Amino acid sequence: MAVGLSGFAFGVTSAGSGLTLLQTCALSLLVFTGASQFALVGALAGGGNPFTAAAGAFFLGVRNAFYGLRLSQLLALPRAVRPFAAQWVIDETTAVALAQPTRRSVRIGFTVTGLTLYVLWNLTTLLGALGADAIGDTDAWGLDAAGPAVFLALLAPMLKTTMERVVAGLAVVLGLGLLPVLPAGVPVLVAALAAPAVLWAEGRRRAPTGPAEDDDTVGEGR
Repeated sequence: MAVGLSGFAFGVTSAGSGLTLLQTCALSLLVFTGASQFALVGALAGGGNPFTAAAGAFFLGVRNAFYGLRLSQLLALPRAVRPFAAQWVIDETTAVALAQPTRRSVRIGFTVTGLTLYVLWNLTTLLGALGADAIGDTDAWGLDAAGPAVFLALLAPMLKTTMERVVAGLAVVLGLGLLPVLPAGVPVLVAALAAPAVLWAEGRRRAPTGPAEDDDTVGEGR
């Protein structure tokens, strides 16, 4: 339901920014990653250069490549199927797949979530674009917050250890802190560095401070 509301909001926003019905629907059919789509139409609505807007959308979409690295191991799909499955690598399908205990349930969770959201996202995009004039300003409705709220609801139960919570917290600080100073999409990529940074710090903390002594050799002049 929340993703459907977000798709509807995108349709309204895209049509309001000057894109045609065909262009709006093509974005959802071919791109299918909400944050990148909102970034693109938002930049265009603000009078930005189309190439600059596309670059910001691209940087936001790069995060899906990191999801794909993990999902390729869990799904273990045949090579011929992977390009089609890549179209459904988004926040929600990744969260649902990672929450499953077996490979079979990972594949089912990924497929059902991907198919459901793809159909719903494109349908509500169409409805939003058609009803753009009637709905008015989407900011007043807060529909654009529905998608992120779904992702946070899926992510929160997965943060079970202290290290996972530290990584998530540091990622939030990096993402929000750099948002005013870096181009659109780049803070998300920088926030991804939270995981290796915390792992490195944890490794340093656990590393021995010096060579261990052999008690049998102490005092023997070796």
